[in-house]
Amino acid sequence: MEPRLNFYKSSPEAIKAMSGLELRIAKSSLEKSLVELVRLRASQINGCAYCVDLHSSDARKAGESERRLAAVVVWRETPFYSDRERAALEWTEAVTLVAQSHVPDEVWNQVKPHFTPEEMVDLTLLVSTINAWNRFAIAFRKTPV
Repeated sequence: MEPRLNFYKSSPEAIKAMSGLELRIAKSSLEKSLVELVRLRASQINGCAYCVDLHSSDARKAGESERRLAAVVVWRETPFYSDRERAALEWTEAVTLVAQSHVPDEVWNQVKPHFTPEEMVDLTLLVSTINAWNRFAIAFRKTPV
């Protein structure tokens, strides 16, 4: 598959705006390991090869185990994740699939006890941001290198 265009070079101002979201996420109280699991799971759902590769690699560099990375796609079926991580993955799936699920109240009620209100906003920003990056990468055919 050939890349369609380099969106970083084609619109630096757009990327600067996206980078501003990333700065906020980096300043949040969300754990780095949790952030990478969320990015990976949303990217899997969206079928973004570039982002799956990138965030798997970033998670490994941050100390994530191969076993947990491999099991993210089936996280409900494994004992490898904490309740907080499970809640974040549940929220990730609901927000990523918003057109299908409209983020049901039952998901909200499961997730809410594990995060402060500020963390809920930051988690939602994280999910929204990785979904936007996925759309850039997929639309312009960015490929892993």
